[in-house]
Amino acid sequence: MRRVLYSVAASLDGYIAGPAGDFDWIPADPAIDWTAFMSRFDTALMGRRTYEVAARRQSGASLPAMRSYVFSRTLRSTDHPEVVLVKEDAPRVVGELRAAPGKDIWLMGGGVLFRSLLEADLVDGVEVGLVPILLGQGLPLLPPLPRRTRLALSRTETYPSGIVLLSYDVAREAA
Repeated sequence: MRRVLYSVAASLDGYIAGPAGDFDWIPADPAIDWTAFMSRFDTALMGRRTYEVAARRQSGASLPAMRSYVFSRTLRSTDHPEVVLVKEDAPRVVGELRAAPGKDIWLMGGGVLFRSLLEADLVDGVEVGLVPILLGQGLPLLPPLPRRTRLALSRTETYPSGIVLLSYDVAREAA
């Protein structure tokens, strides 16, 4: 079974983007091996807002060597042929992706998609690069959840920029 990993940068006060979706506060740290990071995945999942921010930043938001799925009820496939648009039943689609052969799946963002997949028990790991900044407002790492989810620390790493990577496995409740 492929793993779904929510891997994002967050401010120390828990925001993954500023109020306007900005992320210029995330430092470029040369010690972070982005090639190694990206090689772990062959599929990316993102919500509409994450996709739109990524698309503004580059021509299209698809990632090289990755199939990109965008979860949106409002975007039209004909306007975004570089990605697979999912309009409904996200848990079913992600469940099918997890069961298919391949590498791990990168849940890029955002917090609303993370919450819905976490509630459906489809997130296997959470990796947060804590950036040493307090934004005071913005888009939260995770909107309020109806229940607690236990995590088990699996790895930490500290970078010269002050970013601290915290990696957790999602603890599955015993049946």
